[in-house]
Amino acid sequence: MASGHGVIDSPLYWPVVRLRDAYRRGELSPVEVLEEALARIDRFNPELHAFLGRLDDLAREQALAAERAWRDGSAGPLCGIPVSIKDTFHIEGHVATYGSRAYENNRVATDSGVVRRLRAAGAVFTGRTNTSEFAQSATTENRFFDDCHNPWDVTRTTGGSSGGAAASVAAGLSTLAVGADGGGSIRIPASFTGVFGIKPSYGLCRDENGLSAMSDFIAPGPFAWRVADARAMLAVLADTPYRYRTPEAGLRIGWCARPSNCPHESQVVDVTGAAVRKIAAMGHDVTEVDLDLEGWQEAFGPLVLQNEFRERGHLLRSSAELLTGYERKTLELAQNLTPDQVDAARRAHGLYAERIQQLFRQFDFVVLPTTAVTAFPVKQRPQVIDGQPVHWLWGAFPGTSAFNVAGNPAASLPCGFADSLPVGLQVVGPRMGEENLLSFCEDLEGALAIDCTAVQQKWALPADHRQVLS
Repeated sequence: MASGHGVIDSPLYWPVVRLRDAYRRGELSPVEVLEEALARIDRFNPELHAFLGRLDDLAREQALAAERAWRDGSAGPLCGIPVSIKDTFHIEGHVATYGSRAYENNRVATDSGVVRRLRAAGAVFTGRTNTSEFAQSATTENRFFDDCHNPWDVTRTTGGSSGGAAASVAAGLSTLAVGADGGGSIRIPASFTGVFGIKPSYGLCRDENGLSAMSDFIAPGPFAWRVADARAMLAVLADTPYRYRTPEAGLRIGWCARPSNCPHESQVVDVTGAAVRKIAAMGHDVTEVDLDLEGWQEAFGPLVLQNEFRERGHLLRSSAELLTGYERKTLELAQNLTPDQVDAARRAHGLYAERIQQLFRQFDFVVLPTTAVTAFPVKQRPQVIDGQPVHWLWGAFPGTSAFNVAGNPAASLPCGFADSLPVGLQVVGPRMGEENLLSFCEDLEGALAIDCTAVQQKWALPADHRQVLS
């Protein structure tokens, strides 16, 4: 089956509603779709490193159960839908490495909350996706093997820490993916790989009994090719129905091309600016604002360090030689953290969150570039952007962590390309405003009509390897 653009029409790229309809009518089986996913992983994962571990036996059991559920009328909302699982979540009876050699034999006894909900919804787990160690880096690197590589250009990063999850969707290895975002870890990879990703409001989606990391700021959430597909998955994660509602005309939109006046690549500003002009053409009231996001670091740094040392400080004594350099440095810094510093950070957290909420008394949504750059070469974080020196750690990502500290929902929506690499527009809404945020993003997605067939062509299986044929 070929699309109008000459791309082999793999069901891994189909909308969730189309897959569900095909299953319901008996035109396609979840078993067939899974076998195509596994064939694609076999062929493409050695180049992409999207997956850290396979779940083939479990996935085949789930696909067979989904097939039965569609026959007997008991299908759940994600029944038979391929979903990859970031390797920071717990899957009963399987290893959860958290991207760390220190945990490579960490077999867990029960599902954590996210996995339990996805399993109950009938999802088919395609594998455990690559992550930075303990989700502590904005690029997906660990000591298992090479970094996760970007499906658009395998010499470039996916970002992180949920880079494997994003790559699994972008390369058609899974229909959906679940990641977690503590400082940009869904939105950064979504932007770099040209897919949609949303960090929900803090506390909306819990992962009971899972990995504790960045626990004051982190939120599990979905990756998908389409906003509607992410909505279907978020409804499961949040145990809350979300419906598309036509956004009212004249929404108040605050637009900032360079938050905190941080350097951004000119092409990123141009592409996101063009998307904002589409927003205005849709009838919304766009106001350019000087968005000062400074201050989040005062809460974020100490509280992340405290959490990390509380949970993993013992590894400095028992397993330091197994850790990445960035994790060792984090734990060493955390040793010197004082109770007074932690108390000050907690006060700063509350004050910063309230400050950001003031924005949503003035605006319905705030939009800005998701990242300051497009995907950069693996292991080469930019130190100069637009001719100006930037901080090696956060220079490429100046606009994501603020909304983790504030707790607001924030999504990255593909809005165009710069030198053939995807650019993401970050859309931020008021706390617990996911339904309206998703509806606005879906409308904008339709107006932008981004063509991603290039990446689908790049990762098309040859006809003699395809498992699902028309």
